[in-house]
Amino acid sequence: MRLKNNQPAINTEWEKILREEQRFIEKRQEKKCSLLNQKLEEKVPEKLGETLEAAFEKAFALVFNKGTSIIEKTYKRDELEKTYKVQQFEAELRKSKKSLNAMKKKATQTGALNLMLSGVSGVGMGALGIGLPDIPIFIGMLLKNVYEIALHYGFNYDTEEEKYFILLIIQGANSYGEDLNEINKEINHYCQCEQLSHKCKMSERIKKASKTLSSELIYMKFLQGIPIVGAVGGAYDVVYLQRVNEYAKLKYHYRYLFNQRKNMK
Repeated sequence: MRLKNNQPAINTEWEKILREEQRFIEKRQEKKCSLLNQKLEEKVPEKLGETLEAAFEKAFALVFNKGTSIIEKTYKRDELEKTYKVQQFEAELRKSKKSLNAMKKKATQTGALNLMLSGVSGVGMGALGIGLPDIPIFIGMLLKNVYEIALHYGFNYDTEEEKYFILLIIQGANSYGEDLNEINKEINHYCQCEQLSHKCKMSERIKKASKTLSSELIYMKFLQGIPIVGAVGGAYDVVYLQRVNEYAKLKYHYRYLFNQRKNMK
């Protein structure tokens, strides 16, 4: 959907985000299996996938139900909300490319710090041979990153609908081909209409996101459970956090720009 208005800067940024979205999708039309994963495939226990998926489900439920308040202690939510309001006032006043991208810049800075923290945690756990017990920490860091990105763009993460949106982002970031295409359409529908086109129970949405993460991380979490060499598997926490970080910034920026254009009709 493309809205017409007389704001050149917003039009330019809107066309840019559409191109970035297209590049993201094109890069992920096919899943490429690494040489390391191919070598580990024969060694991974048959039931590990189910165990890993269940661990992700429990971690999501735990963080959503009890962990958000703990995560919020790692940043100052009220200050992030105030910063957004100041940047939004400047964007409305100046209507320049620089002011429109202020949120994106802040979100990128936040993501870089969280990636560093995740890398230290993952490598440390892996060196000790801690694989599955690392999952709640990984999910907590993943959601912390998305929460902060949301706040930089003026969106909350408290409602059930917003949690659905976040889970779709996590699932989309780790999907490929037609699966990614369909998830991206669902996300865009929410961005434009503020409602989901396919509503399901929270437990079902968590299961879908957990299944996608399990499929992607099964080899690295298996490796992470082996002392010393597990540091390699733990280091991959950063790779997958970066995927979600990239897609989250893309979709929140898309959502923000869509709202700005809609409000200027």
